[in-house]
Amino acid sequence: MTDDPSEPENTKLTTTKRKWAAEGRFLTGRISRPETDRLPPGQHLVKNWPVLDLGQQPQISEMQWRLDVRGEVDDAVTLNWQQFLALPQAKTMSDIHCVTTWSRYDNTWQGVMVRDLLDLVHPRPEADAVMLTSFDGYTTNLLLSDFAAEDAILATHWEGQPITREHGGPMRLVLPHLYLWKSAKWLTRIEFTRQDRPGFWEKNGYHMRGDPWSEQRYSED
Repeated sequence: MTDDPSEPENTKLTTTKRKWAAEGRFLTGRISRPETDRLPPGQHLVKNWPVLDLGQQPQISEMQWRLDVRGEVDDAVTLNWQQFLALPQAKTMSDIHCVTTWSRYDNTWQGVMVRDLLDLVHPRPEADAVMLTSFDGYTTNLLLSDFAAEDAILATHWEGQPITREHGGPMRLVLPHLYLWKSAKWLTRIEFTRQDRPGFWEKNGYHMRGDPWSEQRYSED
């Protein structure tokens, strides 16, 4: 890992994806909406769950695991694994869409709904965005309105089993309405901020928001 936690080490994947952003690869120019078309433009369906990361898959034991929630909130907290599991538990089903053009339908999740976490920490009126940080140093940004989506979940289980290390276990965010790079794996820190600022892929040519149905794959700059 590099000294800067927002800049994980270069890998073949990061080099390739920077090139895709520069070329505008996979863009179709079509617009679809979830109420009329379940599959966003430029996507194809898969039945497996492909693995993509920045070259590291941190090994995090339940004893080591912590979730630090701070910034523009009234009640900052640091939760250990037992405290996190003591929060209200929920199950959801959703589709997921990766910017590398694959989508997978009907994934079942179990974990803590983001809205229940928001009820715990009480974001201040000044909070407009969040910065997510993972155990491997990865960062990604979200508008608070996206983070607070009704189906956003801090997931510990997929298809009835604990989420594996390669897919971000023991806990990852799942934000179904945005491209999957926004759903940070191995999540360890949530910082509520007054301004939306770019994370790792957003600094490397990818869109600040990442709406699949508007094909927001790459930066507009």
